[in-house]
Amino acid sequence: METVFASERIDFVRICEAMIPAYLEMVNDVEGVQRYISDKRRAYTAADEAEWVRSKLAEGAVIFSMVERDTGRFIGNIELMDVHDGTGELGIAITAARQNRHFGTEAIRRMLSYAFDELGLETVTLKAFPFNRRGIHVYEACGFTEYAPATERDVFMRVKKA
Repeated sequence: METVFASERIDFVRICEAMIPAYLEMVNDVEGVQRYISDKRRAYTAADEAEWVRSKLAEGAVIFSMVERDTGRFIGNIELMDVHDGTGELGIAITAARQNRHFGTEAIRRMLSYAFDELGLETVTLKAFPFNRRGIHVYEACGFTEYAPATERDVFMRVKKA
């Protein structure tokens, strides 16, 4: 796996089929991960993940797997979706085993730097579930603020290039 860019403790690498077992462990953890990234509960298969990896690579998605440099352990994935007109939407998922270690804050800050300095974006948005207070706290620590009224389903946040 070739590192595309890095932060202090994290190597950001291209997603790949070799990492499907780690992706499956993460995305099928309903309480620790899946409930924070989707309101639909389902069990994902290796075939589902292979199709997902192939489709993301084919579309040239701005998505990376995060690997802890010191241990080589999979941390999670981070993505900029719907990139157009100077804006992209951030999505992040971190395995339950790597949560509460400040990887989310470090990853988001580095991804914002990549988005603004290397991709030339002006704004990064995100949507969070209102019950995800820990995530919202991390987003705020990274400079995100609410820009539209929250709904029962979503909190809308954004950060603009400084």
